[in-house]
Amino acid sequence: MIEQTHTDENGQEKEAPAKMETLEDKKSFGYYAKDYLFLVLIAGTIILLDQWTKGIVENNLAISESWMPVEWLAPYVRIVHWWNTGSAFGMFQSAGPILTGLAVVVGAIIVLYFPQVSWQDWPLKVAMSLQLGGAMGNLIDRLTIGHVTDFISVGTFPVFNIADSSISIGVAVLVIGVWISEQREKKEAAEQALAARLDNVIDETELDAERDALDE
Repeated sequence: MIEQTHTDENGQEKEAPAKMETLEDKKSFGYYAKDYLFLVLIAGTIILLDQWTKGIVENNLAISESWMPVEWLAPYVRIVHWWNTGSAFGMFQSAGPILTGLAVVVGAIIVLYFPQVSWQDWPLKVAMSLQLGGAMGNLIDRLTIGHVTDFISVGTFPVFNIADSSISIGVAVLVIGVWISEQREKKEAAEQALAARLDNVIDETELDAERDALDE
C-alpha cells in the first residue's frame, strides 16, 4: 500500500496508510478470492452434477438403451444412453481433438479474465461460470473415455447432457445480462442529460435574477 502524510493540529506531519490499491495488491490471491470462489462454486457444481448423472447412465444403460418411468412421457422426454464425438447437441461430429483444444483455450481465457469483470456485471460472471462448468464437464469425458456421454432426449431434439445445458443457459444469461447493461447505461445517460438540463435552467434562473437586480 502507498503511504500518505497528513498534518496534525501542531503542524507535524504523520504518515497514514493510503486506501489506494497498488498493483501488488491486485496481483495477490486474496484480492481475487471472492471472484474465484464464486467461479469455483458454480462451475464446480455443474461439473460434479454432470459427471454424476453421466456415471449413472453409463452404469445402468447400454448404448442406445432408453428409460422412462412414466410411459406416456416417453414420446416427449426420455433418458437414452448415447455417445457424441462432436460438440454440444451432436454438432461437428469427429472434431474431438479440435474441440478438446478449444475447450482448454476457452477455459483458460475465462479463468484469467473472470476477476477483471466488475460485480456490477454479475450476469456476465454467472454466464462465464456456467460456460466454464459445461466446457470442463465435456472436456473430462473427451480426455477420459474419448467421447462425450449424452442422455437427455426431448422430442426430436438432439440428445444432450447437463454440461450442454449449462453452456446454453450461460449464453442465455449472457444475452440477458447485455440487455440489462444496455438498459442501465441508457437510464444513466438519460439521468445525466436531465441533470445537465436542470443545471442549465438553474444557471439561467440565477442569471435572470442577477440581471433583474442590476436593473433595479
